[in-house]
Amino acid sequence: MLGVRGRGCVFVVSCCCFMFLAVARTTSPSEVNALSAVKSSLIDPMKHLRNWNKGDPCKSNWTGVKCFDRIGNDGHLHVQELQLMNLSLSGSLAPTLGQLFYLEILDFMWNEITGSIPKEIGNISSLKLLLLNGNKLSGSLPEDLGYLSNLNRLQVDLNSISGPIPKSFASLDSLKHLHMNNNSISGQIPSELSKLSKLLHLLLDNNNLSGYLPPEFASFPDLRILQLDNNNFKGTEIPASYAYMSRLVKLSLRNCSLQGTVPDLSGIQNLRYLDLSFNQLTGSIPLNKLSDNMTTIDLSDNHLNGSIPRSFSDLPSLQRLSLENNFLIGSVPANIWSNMSFNTTTRLTLDLRNNSLSSIFGDLNPPENVTLRLGGNPICNNLNIRNIGQFCGSEAGGDGTPESSSNSTMICPIHGCPEDIFYEYVPASPVPCFCALPLRIGYRLKSPSFSYFRPYEYPFEKYLTSALSLDLHQLSIDSFVWEEGPRLRMYLKLFPVFDANHTIFNTSEIQRIRGRFTSWDFNGSDFFGPYELLNFTLLGIYSNTVSETRRESISKGILAAIIGAAACALMVSAILFLLTARNRAKFKNKLLRKNLFSKISQKIDGVKSFTFREMAVATDNFNISTQVGRGGYGRVFRGILSDNTMVAIKRAEQGSLQGQKEFLTEIELLSRLHHRNLVSLVGYCDEEGEQMLVYEFMLKGSLQDWLSAEAKENLNFGMRLHIALGSAKGILYLHTEAQPPVFHRDIKASNILLDSKFTAKVADFGLSRLAPVLDDEGNVPNHVSTVVKGTPGYLDPEYFLTHKLTDKSDVYSLGVVFLELLTGMKPISHGKNIVREVNMAHQSGMMFSIIDSRMGSYPSECVERFADLALRCCQDKPEDRPSMLDVVRELENILRLMPETGTTSSKSAPTDSGTSASHVTSDVSGSNPSGVISEITPR
Repeated sequence: MLGVRGRGCVFVVSCCCFMFLAVARTTSPSEVNALSAVKSSLIDPMKHLRNWNKGDPCKSNWTGVKCFDRIGNDGHLHVQELQLMNLSLSGSLAPTLGQLFYLEILDFMWNEITGSIPKEIGNISSLKLLLLNGNKLSGSLPEDLGYLSNLNRLQVDLNSISGPIPKSFASLDSLKHLHMNNNSISGQIPSELSKLSKLLHLLLDNNNLSGYLPPEFASFPDLRILQLDNNNFKGTEIPASYAYMSRLVKLSLRNCSLQGTVPDLSGIQNLRYLDLSFNQLTGSIPLNKLSDNMTTIDLSDNHLNGSIPRSFSDLPSLQRLSLENNFLIGSVPANIWSNMSFNTTTRLTLDLRNNSLSSIFGDLNPPENVTLRLGGNPICNNLNIRNIGQFCGSEAGGDGTPESSSNSTMICPIHGCPEDIFYEYVPASPVPCFCALPLRIGYRLKSPSFSYFRPYEYPFEKYLTSALSLDLHQLSIDSFVWEEGPRLRMYLKLFPVFDANHTIFNTSEIQRIRGRFTSWDFNGSDFFGPYELLNFTLLGIYSNTVSETRRESISKGILAAIIGAAACALMVSAILFLLTARNRAKFKNKLLRKNLFSKISQKIDGVKSFTFREMAVATDNFNISTQVGRGGYGRVFRGILSDNTMVAIKRAEQGSLQGQKEFLTEIELLSRLHHRNLVSLVGYCDEEGEQMLVYEFMLKGSLQDWLSAEAKENLNFGMRLHIALGSAKGILYLHTEAQPPVFHRDIKASNILLDSKFTAKVADFGLSRLAPVLDDEGNVPNHVSTVVKGTPGYLDPEYFLTHKLTDKSDVYSLGVVFLELLTGMKPISHGKNIVREVNMAHQSGMMFSIIDSRMGSYPSECVERFADLALRCCQDKPEDRPSMLDVVRELENILRLMPETGTTSSKSAPTDSGTSASHVTSDVSGSNPSGVISEITPR
């Protein structure tokens, strides 16, 4: 016990500390209670909110919680932002959200939340951004949301909301962006919305709206985009007053059951995009010239008559003119395309099919970048018109070569960047072949004002980098694809600014960039339209940063108080330590004795446990001459056990960030997975702080070795098919026969190993995840929600976007391996993606030009079927991919078509009949096809 003098000293210092701590205020208790209720109403399978019961929300950095850096008038800290985007959350939204009275941003985008929107959110008068899009919300829109006078952006799109639009929304005086598309909202659009004097974007497409189009919308002073496609305004007309919407950039009223005539919109000088297709519009097309900025005019599938206006011939930015399926007569004005540029990025599509056009005005000789369709017109019967036949085909789809993003022409060493930690070449780097670690971002333009992106790719890059305060070379558009809407989805990569000593973003810069996206803290673009952030994925060392939430910024006063309190606490601790040193020493000795015997080596039935000494002897004390591979996990050594069995020993290095987790996962999985097309574990070593996995040596190395340019022998097509089938059977076993089923998550050529008879075996289960099991209601989810991991080039784009891992994610990765077998190309090389390259070759009829010439002769029918299967496996949407069972069946069918052959490679690769194919295993890939294993698979 402490003496009187000691107790008095502690009391004095404690009082000092209390005064300091009184300054370091805590979060408002009502807001803490509200957040706790929010968590209770949510289902958090990934445990993202596991720290919501630890400490104070504002001072303990609760996930997604950002607070003001100043103390409120009530003496407490207050929550400023709640950002829980894309965290695989389900459950419902708690009404207690309405108690976060100081909140400015409420973001639950891209989760799976059900139930209705709590009306209590209308109590948060300070709210600026309400972002609930991409969930499964239902019910009606609460009238109370109309009380949010400071709200700038309301996004509830892509849900299942029904009922009418509340008239109270007309009171949202600060609203600029109203996105309610893709729901089941019904009834009349309130004309009162025209009072929203700051509104820029009104997106109500893909709902069940009816009634009429409010003519009062013409009084919107700043409206730029009006998108109402796929609603039912049956029997009503487009108000003539819409011709006076002087700031309008895009008007899209497709498939709305509208009647009447096409209004004269020539007075709207900023108009770029007009879509009135799939209505019942009649009369002729207005003759007055539209804006020079027009990129898209779609009047197809109406009942229009008269001739094609000559004013369409003088629109310099035009990309698409669609007039098909009307009753137009007269001639086709050839001067529509006569001024077209021959720039390879410029494109023009003229679809005039199924009208009554009978002649051509001018020369029928459009340039290659113009697509002209005339089928179904009398002009196609006039054989005197030169070349008329090539424009009169009956096909309805396509715009020629599919639009794709540009690729870098930079030539760099193939293995110049460390792929195992996700470094890549910076495509536009001022210095060629500069390696850096990018931020990966899913991004979508919700309502762009163009039909083809390539001509505007550079302006978009300038717009986005300027908005993010980045240099132009820091942005790379990895890929883009048009989706229904039309909307444009992109995968972006942001690289650190060029600096030979800095190849990564620091944490503060990551948070700044993410904050610019999630707070819409930069000026929008009328032309590119509103955007949405789909995901902000961090791989490699970024995954260890505090990234999914923006950490609190602490004011100097609070920081000083905390430092002062910490100093006081340290003083108290010092006094207590000095006064109780003897007891502490005794306790420490006792604790050390306890810890000395606390470590228990893991034992797993059926798998041999090796000692460290046995491993050292097998590898000549891990002599460098026995090392055959190295990767992100550690090194691989060739070893010879005491019974003369040759093995591959994977030894984890100290400091491997995920070594322990992968080590335990792989032992657990491999000890109970048994199939001739999977690796089998010989044993492991968990001694003296070491982690080693022991496999039988794979004589022929990895598939990656045999496909590399350095391979001394070449696999023929028949052998490649056998390897593909073996790999597919191994994965099929994981998906359907393992108990419970397993998703591999890292299928790639270096993880497909070959034994002495070239039997393919799937290896490396360090990243694998067990498939979902029955929930409380007896249902089996169709995916596992997980942090994105895997290897660039093999990652399923849907998994990358949603973090939802399914069996179809493995199908995609295996499809990439099939494309490697076909072409010999790498998944990503010099900025080119194998899936995109093969797709383009396939669609252009040039498939055989990219087939790997090293595999010799082959039956063309079999190659075509194999290529078709590979591309189906690599579809963007999981539902469009075959199951693994279908993959196995199709490969077996292709093999039945193959002629008999006795060789395994172009040079008749030798086999070793003395080695059992059912037991030769390893989890590492070989550096040469003669049997030496070379490289651990990069993560």
